[in-house]
Amino acid sequence: MSKHPNPYGNIPDAELWSEAFARKQDEKDALSQLRSEFIIPTKGDLRNRRYGPLKKSTTEAAEADEDEESIYLCGNSLGLQPRRTREYVNRYLETWASKGVFGHFKELEDGLPPWLHLDDALKEQTAKLVGALPSEVVVMETLTANLHLLMSSFYKPTADRYKIIIEGKAFPSDHYAAQSQLAHHNIPLSALVTITPPSPSSPYLSTEHILSVISQHAATTALVLLPGIQFYSGQYFDIELITRHCHSLGLVVGWDLAHAVGNVPVKLHDWNVDFAAWCNYKYMNAGPGVIGGLFVHDHHGKVEDAQPPTEDGTHANHTGDATHDNDTKLIYRPRLSGWWGSDKNSRFRMENKFVPIPGASGFQLSNPSALDMTSVLASLDVFAKTDIESLRQRSLRLTAYLEERLLRYEGGPPPYKIITPMKPSERGAQLSVLLNPGLLDHILEYIEEHGVVVDERKPDVLRIAPAPLYNSFWDLHRFIVHFHEACKKAVTLAPITRKHHIDEPVVTANVVA
Repeated sequence: MSKHPNPYGNIPDAELWSEAFARKQDEKDALSQLRSEFIIPTKGDLRNRRYGPLKKSTTEAAEADEDEESIYLCGNSLGLQPRRTREYVNRYLETWASKGVFGHFKELEDGLPPWLHLDDALKEQTAKLVGALPSEVVVMETLTANLHLLMSSFYKPTADRYKIIIEGKAFPSDHYAAQSQLAHHNIPLSALVTITPPSPSSPYLSTEHILSVISQHAATTALVLLPGIQFYSGQYFDIELITRHCHSLGLVVGWDLAHAVGNVPVKLHDWNVDFAAWCNYKYMNAGPGVIGGLFVHDHHGKVEDAQPPTEDGTHANHTGDATHDNDTKLIYRPRLSGWWGSDKNSRFRMENKFVPIPGASGFQLSNPSALDMTSVLASLDVFAKTDIESLRQRSLRLTAYLEERLLRYEGGPPPYKIITPMKPSERGAQLSVLLNPGLLDHILEYIEEHGVVVDERKPDVLRIAPAPLYNSFWDLHRFIVHFHEACKKAVTLAPITRKHHIDEPVVTANVVA
């Protein structure tokens, strides 16, 4: 029996499997009304090969379900569009068209904040989502670019401490970023330490194992970079404990929160995280490739007046990795600098004196895209209708329901297993399902024909993500019906021809590395 009982585990099959049960769960959940804030593509829209939504035609044969909302469970890849995004973007376009350059500076009645101040307008709501002070966050650049900017400031290799520790199955871009940072410092790639599963039979990365690897290499390590949520398995790492452990060993630790922000509550300030970066197009729903965000703890964002040197030649307030700029007579953390990170009061004087904005904003480089920030603002205004803790509770219910429905496969053992941890605190709004070999393509073809959108990871994994802002129990009920139908059809078309660890128990807390 599972050590983590599912709240839906004692419900009889007939009741749990019914559409009426799913509908009832949605009716009694107040947050289910947030779904109306989003544009849900119809099944007809997804089948349509023309630009834009499906337009009904009297001359073309129509599918019976073309007007039915699709089953979109892919918010871990790209979130759906908030309805207000079009309105906000149109306001931006109208401002640009009618005001030109004055859109940067003029306060407009019924308009959005001036573009010059739009980045500041996003701070408070972003800070609430990541548990930070407004001064500790900024919306800028994109995820990998932000990781590079942060590592250029926080990765300070020495002769003794030069390694970078990452998770072995981290997203490839994180690997590339870490590898190129090593190369930039002329350090061999062997200095990249990857945290891998302790054995093939135990792929789950326990917190104890992560801490052990960090401890093992601490004396020679300069930086630890880990994902808040593992993109493939959906495992949610213990950010607070791992950060505290790293600091106890004198290590700087940063976090890639691509799959965490907008998904699970985090408290970056209280947990003393050094730095973090994320994208805004997954659970944040701001659009494909949109501008990202970063966090720099207040400890590292200070900009202080330089005091006269003491008798030993040092500055009294010179701490950590801060540096002294002789032009501005300020002490601040070194970073790759740009004009948008300079104080707004002096930014347009063109004096070539960098005066960093205190906090994360001082890490900005160029004028950020007002179009991108407008899209982020639209998304944040949807999040403002609730709070991340309430969304988390809804997410836990949705994911538990999905898990229980997956585990109850009619007609024998299921041809798949859940590889996301069963412990609710160790996962977000994603369950990764490892299929029997050879089934993936057959299953995808079937469910896509029935208006289901999930993410695939070759060769055998589906990542199913019920986003709490817009997904429903009804979505999950319909998904399970089509998914189980697809499985039964696929097993008749793709007999197993190679060994797979699918013969392990379905109820498992292990994850694939």
